Amino acid sequence: MPVDLDALWDFDDPAGSEARLTDALARATGDDALVLLTQIARTRSLRRLTADARDTLVPVGAALPSAGPDAAARYWLELGRTWISAVTTPGERTPDALASAREAYLRAIDVASEAGLDALAIDAIHMMAFVDTDPADQLAWNARGLEIARASDDPAARRWEASLRNNLGMALHGAGRDDEALEQFEAALDLRLAEGDAGRIAIARWMVAFALRHLGRTGEAVEIQLRLERELDAAGTPDPYVFEELEVLYRALGDEAQAAHYARRLAASREEAGPG
Repeated sequence: MPVDLDALWDFDDPAGSEARLTDALARATGDDALVLLTQIARTRSLRRLTADARDTLVPVGAALPSAGPDAAARYWLELGRTWISAVTTPGERTPDALASAREAYLRAIDVASEAGLDALAIDAIHMMAFVDTDPADQLAWNARGLEIARASDDPAARRWEASLRNNLGMALHGAGRDDEALEQFEAALDLRLAEGDAGRIAIARWMVAFALRHLGRTGEAVEIQLRLERELDAAGTPDPYVFEELEVLYRALGDEAQAAHYARRLAASREEAGPG
């Protein structure tokens, strides 16, 4: 049976994930070992250790002629992430980096699509939106991923739908189409509610409120953000992004006292979080 990556990964703790992946690698052979190396590389990309990540991928690249499609698709996907990803800084978005990422992601898409590895194909497609950042391009890439997700029989591919709808919403917002963005954020919220993950539900509610604010529906946005404030405070996980939105919303309403209150909460939360 292929290695269970979900059991080894905690995306909030890349270093801990690397330790578990490395332990599993000591007992793995063949394509399982190659896949584990790609995931170790990913933990390093997330920590911005891009040179280390690329070095980790070297033996996988050398083994590609005899590797299966899962290992090959993951190799190209993780190589792309060493060049352009969510953690890439503006200064790192050089023409060479963009070209290298594009080539890697497109190869990942081709390999995964030909092998029917829908979840991996979607992952690579959604990464292309970090390469092509024009809203029109982001719309096209995320729409392509959503089409695959909705048609797939693979549960892992289907689980991408909420994230892709969120990404579509952000691209629509970037294009000035906030009515359509709200529709996507509301659809993503419905999916998150069905999944039942409290953290993801809170993020999806925040996105709905974000869209409502940009549509001028300030009162509705305030109501959602206040609910999030209560729920997250009760859970002991106050969110500075909620405070930031509430400050903006109350300023729009002309309530400077409440705006100042949330400005103070925001400053305190950032001070508590410390550098980085």
